[in-house]
Amino acid sequence: MTWDKSVFQQRRAGVLLHPRSLPATSQGNRLNRWFDFMHQSGLSVWQILPLGVPHADGSPYQTQSVFAVDPLLFPEVAEMYGTVDLSSDEFSFFCQQQAHWLEDFAHYMVLKRLYLGRPWYSWLAPHRDRETGAMEKIRKQYKDELIAIKWQQYKLLDFWHEMHMQAESQGIIIFGDLPIFVAHDSADVWAHREMFLLDDEGHPIYIAGVPPDYFSATGQRWGNPHYNWQAMQAEGFSWWKARIKYLMEWVDMFRIDHFRGLEAVWMIDAKNDNAVDGHWQQTPGDELLSMIEKDIGPVPMVAEDLGIITDAVRKLKQKHKLPGMAVLQFGFDDFEDNPHKPRNITENTVAYTGTHDNNTLRGWFSSLSVQQQEHVRQTIGISPQDDIVWSMIESSMFSRACLSVIPMQDFLELGEDARLNTPGTMEGNWNWMLSMESLDNDLQLRIHDLLNESGRLANE
Repeated sequence: MTWDKSVFQQRRAGVLLHPRSLPATSQGNRLNRWFDFMHQSGLSVWQILPLGVPHADGSPYQTQSVFAVDPLLFPEVAEMYGTVDLSSDEFSFFCQQQAHWLEDFAHYMVLKRLYLGRPWYSWLAPHRDRETGAMEKIRKQYKDELIAIKWQQYKLLDFWHEMHMQAESQGIIIFGDLPIFVAHDSADVWAHREMFLLDDEGHPIYIAGVPPDYFSATGQRWGNPHYNWQAMQAEGFSWWKARIKYLMEWVDMFRIDHFRGLEAVWMIDAKNDNAVDGHWQQTPGDELLSMIEKDIGPVPMVAEDLGIITDAVRKLKQKHKLPGMAVLQFGFDDFEDNPHKPRNITENTVAYTGTHDNNTLRGWFSSLSVQQQEHVRQTIGISPQDDIVWSMIESSMFSRACLSVIPMQDFLELGEDARLNTPGTMEGNWNWMLSMESLDNDLQLRIHDLLNESGRLANE
């Protein structure tokens, strides 16, 4: 698998900002305003988080479908819904092409409403188990609602295609995100129980997570059910291929979140309360990536290779020629071979000051001891009088990485209050909102000058 040269034919710079952080505005289309800011700044890559419909905690990594898009991300589309036009050939084509997930999602959402938001595995058995008679009754009784849900998804894609073309006209690449795991309470698991390790009542036998790491001393217990990889492999990974094909309707390239899981996954017994006790189990990621290349073609992917990375994971990434990630906040320990240290970042890498799971640069640096702060300054070669945030941004931009991506909060030099997510916590995440007034000419010029100096003005 190789990079699409139209995506990475030169050094680039990007910004990480989830669409949910873009506020509604009365001053025209907010996405056009955002694209104008990016273009004027010289930023040619917009990295977004998964676009799915979240649960109550708001996490885009635990959604009610890995296909459907959250309408609340694009409130301007609500004005476009209008009356469903059943005579529309485009809508009919959309429903036919996406029937493999759209039908299940629509029924799941109707039943979710009827059960007052309860998870599918707590529904009455006829609905939980998708018995033919019960599903046919829902199909007939709620026909109009089912169509309306499909129409909404159609209009969202239609709107995004227009926005995507606008981005393309300004030289902007959309960089998406593909979470490996699927939320237990989702249309995907409800409709495809045979593809997951579940008991007869739909409960996980093993759940996903990671062992103790930088973020948590007890590991992370995510709660997602594990795949039945044997069943998936037996039918040619068709669900995975369909998922990636639809994602590519929305983005130009994407990150494989928790790429580690394509080599082996951390299996936690569902009865355990934390992630300490578990075991690694190999997965057929090599076969999956080969099948994607064979049946879809070269797909521009980035491997999220953070955390516990083994030689086997590195070999898998190298075999399929996938760029990895480096996060500067992880680069200040005493190990000289740390791949996150600025001097160790290689060309085949996407360099970040931090990800959506990290503190902001300002918040991170403030949390360090005086000795640690001095170590950071010495490592990147600055004095106490230099601005730490922009010095770190410069370290990323001047690195050898093919792409440097900076969270918008860091461009704005914001503190810990602007942190988007704290792993292991359930409240207070995913709520940060950008002030559109902050997208001023001074910031545009400062970014543009830095990109020019670091050779990352891909649009010029």
